[in-house]
Amino acid sequence: MSILVSAIKKVRAMDIGQKEQLADELFRQQPNMFGSVLVQQQMGVSLEKMEFSLEILFICFQCMKESGLTWPLIIEAEQDKQLARYVATVKFGEGLSSTLQDRAMKQYIESHPEQSLLAFVTAETNGWISRIVSEDTDRHVMLAAINLVNCIAFVPMSPSTVKTRARS
Repeated sequence: MSILVSAIKKVRAMDIGQKEQLADELFRQQPNMFGSVLVQQQMGVSLEKMEFSLEILFICFQCMKESGLTWPLIIEAEQDKQLARYVATVKFGEGLSSTLQDRAMKQYIESHPEQSLLAFVTAETNGWISRIVSEDTDRHVMLAAINLVNCIAFVPMSPSTVKTRARS
């Protein structure tokens, strides 16, 4: 939680030049994560709405940096895998009663390895949705935001990093 709070404060205090430097570092270290946000423009997402995705990405990346762990390159196949996993989870809940949907969502959140980051991104996404004029392309923004969290949470780590991560 302290890493998340620190990352939020740092990213939100950055000026445009500092964000450009962070974007350059992000592109060098995690180009596929960066690409998953930039590709939204090709899907019809406006630049204004992409700003939300970029802020979430910058905060997620800053959290990764501040964790002290050595993160592997999150490849496109891993992003696809996590997106399919999340979509399957959502679809599973669609046919359930509201009580069972609530229980399934609670179980998903409680078993998530990055609960604080998931809660932050979910709250930010919900707030963003309430402030914008809704468009069909907004689903790309929301899925990308959640997928960033899931890629960070479920990325296969090396055995030495896993031991360090467990102690953190």
